[in-house]
Amino acid sequence: MPITLARVDQRLIHGITVNQWNKVLHPKRFMVIDQEASSNEMIKASMRMSKPAGTGMSIIDEKKAIDHFKAGKYDDHTVFLIVKEPAIILDLINAGIEVPKVNVGALFEEGDRKPYTKRVALDDKELSDLKAIAAKGIPVFFEYTPDDNDEVSLEDVLKGKGED
Repeated sequence: MPITLARVDQRLIHGITVNQWNKVLHPKRFMVIDQEASSNEMIKASMRMSKPAGTGMSIIDEKKAIDHFKAGKYDDHTVFLIVKEPAIILDLINAGIEVPKVNVGALFEEGDRKPYTKRVALDDKELSDLKAIAAKGIPVFFEYTPDDNDEVSLEDVLKGKGED
């Protein structure tokens, strides 16, 4: 299975994703799936500069990612998938792409989002998408860095907010 972890992080590529998570996951490829980033050469260039030596980085849109996974392009890779919203992960799963687990790292409190953890705020659609992923038997957990050792399941986060 190419994907080792899928992470939802509004900032996509930054020090925590390329340094701390890299040390734990040892991916062969970082994959950012984002329409805006994939169509902006300046953003792509700056993201690629941050990748650790010896790793690849793909910054592509959702359709291209699904096509490439289905074609087996990443079958011999370990992929750390990073997206801004859980809907993209749900779309990949619904397209038949295997995602072993989903980490929710950082989503800022803005717009209709309300806080669920110290670093994660969700709107109704994001919460619904995470619940749909979990309903498919895929673990969804909240953890900012792997060094925090404070992985909390979606179920526990919802219980803490009086939701289920």
